[in-house]
This record gives sequence, structure tokens and C-alpha cells, in this order.
Amino acid sequence: MTQPNDATYAATPADVDHTTVMVVDDDAVLCEFLRTFLAERGYEAVTLSTPSQAIARYQTERPDVVILETAFPGGMNGLDALAAFKKIDRDVPVIVLSGQGNTATVVQAMKLGAADFVSKPFEQADLEGPLQHALEHRRLQQDVDTLKHELESEVRSNPIIGDSERMAEVHDLIERIADTDVTVLIRGESGTGKELVARAIAASSPRRDKPFVKVNCAALPTELLESELFGFERGAFTGAIQHKPGKFEFANQGTMFLDEIGDMPLALQSKLLQVLQDGEFARLGGKRDVRVDVRVITATNRDLDRAVADGQFREDLYFRLNVVCVNLPPLRDRRQEIPALTDHFLKKYSVLYRKRCIDLSPDTRRQLMEYEWPGNVRELENLVKRAVVLGSDAAIMARPSAPAAVQPPPAAAPPPPTPPAADGEPGSYSLKDISRTAAREAERELILKMLQQTRWNRKETAAMLGISYKALLYKIKDNGLDKA
Repeated sequence: MTQPNDATYAATPADVDHTTVMVVDDDAVLCEFLRTFLAERGYEAVTLSTPSQAIARYQTERPDVVILETAFPGGMNGLDALAAFKKIDRDVPVIVLSGQGNTATVVQAMKLGAADFVSKPFEQADLEGPLQHALEHRRLQQDVDTLKHELESEVRSNPIIGDSERMAEVHDLIERIADTDVTVLIRGESGTGKELVARAIAASSPRRDKPFVKVNCAALPTELLESELFGFERGAFTGAIQHKPGKFEFANQGTMFLDEIGDMPLALQSKLLQVLQDGEFARLGGKRDVRVDVRVITATNRDLDRAVADGQFREDLYFRLNVVCVNLPPLRDRRQEIPALTDHFLKKYSVLYRKRCIDLSPDTRRQLMEYEWPGNVRELENLVKRAVVLGSDAAIMARPSAPAAVQPPPAAAPPPPTPPAADGEPGSYSLKDISRTAAREAERELILKMLQQTRWNRKETAAMLGISYKALLYKIKDNGLDKA
């Protein structure tokens, strides 16, 4: 019998992609069985008898999946090898084999990132599922890596997506003003991408390597906004137990982006005017002026001309801010950009959440083109984000606040419950909601996997997971596994 310590067996049909599986086990009979098992499924097998050999081989050859025994006589064990594999490539799926039935070993392997666990002896069917799952995980990761490279290339070539005539004017204006220090006022409806334009200006300016500091003027009351922008001295007010620099000091030599400038209180507008005119200000409670060199970019969705006429915004500050004005058109006036924006967000959130990039049906894309988009690009982004997270374009069709044009047909299945929106737009996910949902799904998947591994022995499963029996019963019921 051929020794498996460093043998490669290839039997990949021409019509099957090259998929390599590394088997690490000192049992020659098992290695021979696995070579045949893998070859019959069109996979290339690399068998090695020690963890040290496997790690050395892994440095130069990156298999798609590793099947790894945990127990080896003397020296490095399988768990040490698992940790080494994950250090080299944290995304490689590793299926752990063990004939010891030690729950502590299973728990430790899962903590180190094992994709699955198979007890010896096993039948072919016992390995079939974990292997398919591991290969699917690897293909998904490869797809995500490809999307990531495409996304990075897009952002480098054009950080602001849009090729309409009006957006071409925006691009041209950004190029002409980026290498100057003039103040810029960005106007546009909520969700049109004003912050993205501000960052594009800063990234193309001589200050690109200096801080970019953003402050939302509508998010804080007057007193807090003043201390946030200009800082305070110790003892300036109750609770001011130490000196705190303001955002303008953090932005020194860089760029300050004041979002929602139209909501800045009148009391602070004069202080901002002083910074723009003289480059200096006084902290709250301060006795001397602080000098800064900051380029100021502002944005608003309000009509500042009307605010000036109504006495709600200083005219002299308005003229100081409005040296160059960038007007962003709403999404409904540049519908030809919707396909490119949609594809960009599909890639972005597939990479961010490590999900396979979904395909939108022609009907969904048509309805995206017909919708009026009151929330502009941000609304489109949130809808695509939802679809990627839930893995279906039905999530777009099911948007509660959408008009009839994008409502699901009556026969469609009801959409999953929508978590509360954090940004005030109905039907959108916040990062906290997404993280909570992902954590819950991961917990449910792990518990179910362990229950199946122990053939629903709850006591053994609780021990493997390191929780009490009572806690496991609660989690089984909470995750709906009692009905499984």
C-alpha cells in the first residue's frame, strides 16, 4: 500500500473545477479510503501523516479544505496544526476528525475555528455533508474576495458612482476645487451623498494625509455642540474636571466637515465665522485664543437663502461658506445611475457581510428604475443592504413604505420581520440590528450542529458548548429548535 506521508492522488474529471483537499492523518488505511472517496467526487487529495508536514506543505500549497485528525503520537497535535492553519489563512475550512469522543476537544476545535467535527469511525454519508458545506464556504469566500478586489478598483477609479450629465458636472467641479483651500458648501436632499463628496474633495486635496473630522450640527444641543467643536478648559462648567480639545483642534492641518450646517444655532454661528475669518477661537472657559489651520466643508439639505431671509442664518457666514457651491441632484433626476449604484452596493455589502452576491430579477431592477426614491441613494443603499443580508431580492420588493410599484404581488410569501430602523428611514437596518441578527443566527447554527453531532443528547451538548443544561434548554426553545 502506498504510504500517505507525502503522496498526491489526482483524479479530477475535465469538467470539474480543480478542488484540493488536504488530509492530515497517520492512519494509512483511512488516508487510502479518503483518497478514493475524494477522487470519486472529482477532488484532488493531498495526504500527509504529521501536522508539521502539513503546515510546511500548506505554506506553499493552499488547499480548499483540510481534513484533520486531532490525535498524533508525540510532538504537535491536530489542534496545534488547526491554530497554525488559521494563522496562515483564517478562512480555510477545517473538518476535524477524532476517535476519542472527547467533548473538550470538540469545544476547543470549534473555538479555534473548525468548520465541522466528525467522529471516528464514520460512514461516507457522515463526511459528505460537512465536506460539501466546507467547500461551499470556501467558494463563497473566493467570490467575496473577487468582489472585494472589484470594489476596491471601482472606489480607486471613481469614489463617487455616477456618470449622468449632472454628476459629470459635480466630478468636474470637485477636480477644480480639490487642490485649493476655499470653503465649499454642498447642497442636496437627504441621502444624495453629500458626505461622500466632502470626503472626495478632501482625498484629492493637499491635505489628503491629514485628519478629516466630521461633526453633525443637528445631532447635538447648542451647549454640547460648542464644546464638541471648540473644546473647553477645566472648570468651564460643572463636570469639566479636565481640559478637552475640540474637533477644530483635532482637524488642524486637515479638513473639517460640518454636516447639516443649516441647523447650527445662531449663537454658535458667530464663533464659526471667527474661525473662518481669523483661523482662531477660544475654548469654553478659555482665556486665550487657539489658532488652527483647517479647511472647512459644509453641507445642508435646507434652503439657506430662505433661512437668511427669515433671520435664522447669518448672512455674513452664508457668504463665507458659499464660496463654491456643489449641488447634488436627487436620485430620481439621474435614474440612469441606478443600475451602477445597485451593483456597487451589492458588491459592497456582499464583501462586508461575507455573503454571496445575489442576482436581482429583471422585474426587481425594472421597479427600482420606476420608484421615486424620496430617500435618494441612501434609501437605495439600505434596500440593497437588506437584500444582501437576507439573501433575496424579495427583501426589496417587501419594503413596507414602498409605493405600489415596488410592492410584492399578493401571492408572495410574507417578508421576515423588519428590525427597527436606526437612521429614521422605515425598513432600514442599523449595524447594531444586523450584528444582533447575525449573532443569533450563528448561535442557532452552532447549537443545532452540536445537537446533531450528539444525536440530540442535550446533556452532552451542554457540556460541549460549555453552558448549563438549563441554559441549553432555554436556548433550544428561544431559537425554535424544540420544533426541529
